[in-house]
Amino acid sequence: MAFVSHGQREPNGSYTFSSRPRPVENRSKYREPPSEQTHSNYGNIMYDRRVVRGNTYAQHIIPTTAQPDPVEIQRQQELRRRAIARKRAREQFRPRTPEALQGRKHIDVQTELYLEELSDVIVATDIECQTDAFLDKPATPLFIPAKSGKDVATQIEEGELFDFDREVQPLLEVLVGKTIEQSLEEVMEEEELACLRAQQRAFEELRNNELAEVRRLQEQERRHSEEKARRIAQQKEVLQKEKETAEKIAARAYTQQYLADLVPAVFTSLRSHGYFYDPVEKDIETNFLPWLMSEVNNSLEKRHTARAVLDTIIHDVAQRRVERFKETDTQ
Repeated sequence: MAFVSHGQREPNGSYTFSSRPRPVENRSKYREPPSEQTHSNYGNIMYDRRVVRGNTYAQHIIPTTAQPDPVEIQRQQELRRRAIARKRAREQFRPRTPEALQGRKHIDVQTELYLEELSDVIVATDIECQTDAFLDKPATPLFIPAKSGKDVATQIEEGELFDFDREVQPLLEVLVGKTIEQSLEEVMEEEELACLRAQQRAFEELRNNELAEVRRLQEQERRHSEEKARRIAQQKEVLQKEKETAEKIAARAYTQQYLADLVPAVFTSLRSHGYFYDPVEKDIETNFLPWLMSEVNNSLEKRHTARAVLDTIIHDVAQRRVERFKETDTQ
């Protein structure tokens, strides 16, 4: 029986649900055979009709024996984690009411157009229905056709169909012939294998000898190559030493030739600049000669001063005598 829900408000103000009965449609007793798409998706809960889609809160899920898909379970867990993360982010960035001041507290206030009575106890009624589970269709019994015809029996006496002594001769001839032929083939195969082993041993001995000769020639060639490389290196080393010796001799000759004129010029320049000197001469030049020059200058200055004073006195005396001669001449 299925139900159609209709809302109805009771006199006490609580809201309840009522349903109007209606007949259930006829359906088959067994489940329908799976289609090609259903058969190809067997084992995938995305195509299982017994799995509830959407929100499963406050709903009754029919148990199922189908194996869940690990990929789908992982995807659902990932979606659930993302939803929880988004919810936490929204709650974190959502503007909140500031804390109340000291001595005050926040209360809930209705902002709707029509006020309603609020109560802590909410009257709720849960109503559910469960349909019958699908039954598996029993296996089709094996078809056995009806028996037809009549049963007839026949009795055969000894010696009527088979004489062992006469019939066994061709069998024995075949068995003995096959055995002898097989033995001959095995003997020939053994001889052929022995011949092949002998040829293989001879070939291996020849190959080993050739390999030993090749190794000897390779070793000889290697020794020759090493000797050649060693001698080339020695020759290069000798040439390098000869070149270095010639360069050193040339550098020494050029240095001697250059230094033959450089050393006297350097000593002459150093001597002229005063780096090489006689201590007595240096002392005379730096101490005695300046003192002597200063004393001579002082003496000359004194003489010059004395001469200037004497010249002044002589000039004054001569001037006075000239004046006296003029006075005497005028008288």
